[in-house]
Amino acid sequence: MSLHGTYDPQNVFAKILRGEIPGVTVWEDDQVYVFMDAFPQSEGHTLVISKTSTARNILEMDAADLAIVTAAVQRTARAIDKALSPDGLVVTQFNGTPAGQTVFHLHFHIIPRWENKAMTGHGQSCMAEPAELKALAERIRSNLS
Repeated sequence: MSLHGTYDPQNVFAKILRGEIPGVTVWEDDQVYVFMDAFPQSEGHTLVISKTSTARNILEMDAADLAIVTAAVQRTARAIDKALSPDGLVVTQFNGTPAGQTVFHLHFHIIPRWENKAMTGHGQSCMAEPAELKALAERIRSNLS
């Protein structure tokens, strides 16, 4: 898909928001949903999405809504840092298929990195065990400020 198009309400994140597909929740409020990536590139890989916007990419999102989502990214990144003590954090967001976007609901990835641990590529990971994701979500959640 290109940068331009119509929002598909059947995308996987829309289905997660509607409860049609399970997601491992880290935290949520009325405007954002933060959950574990089911195909993590590293331990603690977390996703942040808007619950109120149907923007497919950063070009489509209203600036006020984007500010809310990026504040949630920062809050979650701080909790991941406290919970997992990574050596670094990758925060990324893809726009359009050529850029690596695979789900067309605007989302941010927070990916913890450690100096001597390899990270798998985007879209190249195996599905994680739900119990492991739930344990990681709890560790992160317990470190939210």
